[in-house]
Amino acid sequence: QVQLVESGGGLVQAGGSLRLSCAASGSIFMITFMGWYRQAPGKQRELVATITSGGSTNYADSVKGRFTISRDNTKNTVFLQMNSLKPEDTAVYYCNTKGRTTSSGTFDYWGQGTQVTVSS
Repeated sequence: QVQLVESGGGLVQAGGSLRLSCAASGSIFMITFMGWYRQAPGKQRELVATITSGGSTNYADSVKGRFTISRDNTKNTVFLQMNSLKPEDTAVYYCNTKGRTTSSGTFDYWGQGTQVTVSS
């Protein structure tokens, strides 16, 4: 079993910054993939940024140059630094992680979501 705990969401004015964290714990042997997704009201969940175990990153075009994803492998934690926030970044942000368990299985879990609201 793997647990994900997200933190760092909140209300910020346009142009401001927030930093999201997602910590994974439990029967983890190795995490191969961590990512952030978001879902705005009335819209489908969309990819924001991802990072592999080797450190390769991928970003949605809408956040390139403003958001930075990083990870601390020693703490099984992924971060999303969000700068120059815009009202259109308002959404619930979800962490996703994939990997292998200590019993040689695989896992694919989602966090509970954290609300990010950007006021104009």
